[in-house]
Amino acid sequence: MKTKSPQDARILALAEPVAEELGLEIVRIRVMSGKKTRLQIMAERSDGSMPVGDCAHLSRKLSIVFEDVDPINGEYDLEVSSPGIDRPLTTLAHFERWDGYEVKIELDRLADGRKRFRGELSGVEDNNVLLDMSGEEELTLIPFDWIAEAKLVLTDALIEACLKARDESPAETEGDE
Repeated sequence: MKTKSPQDARILALAEPVAEELGLEIVRIRVMSGKKTRLQIMAERSDGSMPVGDCAHLSRKLSIVFEDVDPINGEYDLEVSSPGIDRPLTTLAHFERWDGYEVKIELDRLADGRKRFRGELSGVEDNNVLLDMSGEEELTLIPFDWIAEAKLVLTDALIEACLKARDESPAETEGDE
């Protein structure tokens, strides 16, 4: 789920070693077309934070790599950012980290006659995501491999948790860049 296309996957292969060297994890890569192509790379630290200085540092390092390899034909804008509050969930670890929060999940196939699910994350079991859906007596088990996209739903509880985490994390200093 970190990528959607073979081009995204090639870019991920170039970006991951650079991010890891900086102590960062790539959350998602998307090449988006429009008037000008945009390469969007979301990344974060292991604690879920992504200060502006880390974005700038990763952007500079990736620009050097991309100048040599040129993974996109033509001109494009490189956008490096944090995943944001209503972030995408792209690994099983993300689903574990955000246990107890509301999520929207879209599958790559039909399951019980539907592709879209919404509910509260209730853990991970083997390679499956557990979802507590309103009105259902039992937890819904969704195979991780079936998930095409997943993202947190912006709720008061999520905002409160993110603000608390931000207040508890060490402040960014100019030396972090």
